[in-house]
Amino acid sequence: MSETELSVICKNCGSEVSPYVTECPYCGTRLRKRAPKLERSGDRLEALKPRRRRRPRLLPRRASAAIAAERPYATAAAILISALLLLIQKASGDPLATFGGLIVPLHGEWWRFITAPFAYVDVGYLFVVAVGLAIFSTGVERRLGSLPTAVLLIACGSLGMIAASGVASAQGEITVIAGGNGMALGAVAAWFAIRRAESQGAIDQEYDVIGVVVAAVVLIALPLFAPTAGLVAGLVGGAVGGLAGVASSALHSHH
Repeated sequence: MSETELSVICKNCGSEVSPYVTECPYCGTRLRKRAPKLERSGDRLEALKPRRRRRPRLLPRRASAAIAAERPYATAAAILISALLLLIQKASGDPLATFGGLIVPLHGEWWRFITAPFAYVDVGYLFVVAVGLAIFSTGVERRLGSLPTAVLLIACGSLGMIAASGVASAQGEITVIAGGNGMALGAVAAWFAIRRAESQGAIDQEYDVIGVVVAAVVLIALPLFAPTAGLVAGLVGGAVGGLAGVASSALHSHH
């Protein structure tokens, strides 16, 4: 094997040194960070040419545009409608019944089952529900889409109000039930069911179970602090959301 070609000049001492060393053997000056890898070419050793790193493939423009266009419209609408109604109620001073609250016993005004989950008189109550929706309903909406999520939220809130009205009527109570604790609990349950199905069999797919439990407990305990929040409405709304999440996961697993 022939000797390697001396073609590198040390800038410190001016000596010719091998192109395959990192330090000058005469003065010790650092010539390069690392020695190049060698390969045999006949009787000679030559430095390997550095390989060009492949850039990661980006999503197609259409795909990235579709992802960017997906926004939690249903969740935002549920929060904004409730906030607007509360603002108007506070400004006008009119009773909650004027803004869609559910009055028990109900006298044929069935539309209150739909409007009651969006009616509030307590800012703190709305804040807790809004935080729950912002955390969990947005996750559901990213997976199911805006329209199915809107239907889910309305179903959780309305069916919860129907159940709460039935229980209150059976007990002979005269009360007003309002607020979206059923919607928020439904979003939590739906997100948990979908996320649990996604993580089955995947080691790296983890989710914070304790955080979900804490959120659910806070929402269930809302009737202790907000008089218009119904316990039955919240529990039934959570059950509806959980069943919807399980059904959605089963439907997607068969496709």
